[in-house]
Amino acid sequence: MSLERKDEYDHGEWMREKELTPVEKTFLTTLIWMDKRFRIVDYLEILETLYYRVNLQMPKSHTEQYNLDNKFWYWYPLYALGSFSTIAYGVAAVSGALLGFYYAPATTGDPTTAYNQLAFIMTDLNFGFMLRSIHRWSAQVMVAAVFLHMLRVYFTGAYKEPRELNWIIGIILISLTMVFGYTGYLLPWDQLAFWAGQIGVEMSLSIPLAGEWVAQLLFGGFSLSQATLQRMYILHVFLLPFVVTTIIAVHIGIVWIQGIAEPH
Repeated sequence: MSLERKDEYDHGEWMREKELTPVEKTFLTTLIWMDKRFRIVDYLEILETLYYRVNLQMPKSHTEQYNLDNKFWYWYPLYALGSFSTIAYGVAAVSGALLGFYYAPATTGDPTTAYNQLAFIMTDLNFGFMLRSIHRWSAQVMVAAVFLHMLRVYFTGAYKEPRELNWIIGIILISLTMVFGYTGYLLPWDQLAFWAGQIGVEMSLSIPLAGEWVAQLLFGGFSLSQATLQRMYILHVFLLPFVVTTIIAVHIGIVWIQGIAEPH
């Protein structure tokens, strides 16, 4: 007598009775193999049940109340701005990671090293000009898309209950997007970056009571130096991507649970 637990269903016999393509057979075989070891089907059913229970608690949307075609609002151009922002962020992240193979902040105390590396990327590196342009334009498109997305949410009343938490998260995201853009703006260490950094120092110093502390923390002092560039690089490459990606995931997750708010 075997001690092995018998399978409740003969999947092999069921698959032999069906006319399956090689792709379907491979997929089902893999799924059955995974399910016997990790019970992934049970977890998928739990997630499905949780999704429907949560959505049953949400108020009816505008299109549900008036029996309108939901697809109209989902494909309306203004309602694609959130996805467009995410796509632009993804393009900027990938192109920025590729630029990171050739760019590094100055480590010798001379910040002009960063500008020389940028000049190499733009003039000598194969496809370097295109790569940097893609990174720059995707970042600018992301800023514009996030701003327009926030306007759409405001004017359609999508910030109201029960979506007020996601509205606050959106405000945090647009603020971090501005910080993302500013820190990246300083990395080339050209004239535009220098004077943008100088303005940032002066703005920090103008903060009551904590101004000098903020300038020391963010810019490494009261004037621009190699420490300023180092701080901007750490924020732009090592800190902000992880923070922003996590918050975007939470933001999209809440939208997935609550659904898209149509105009009221």
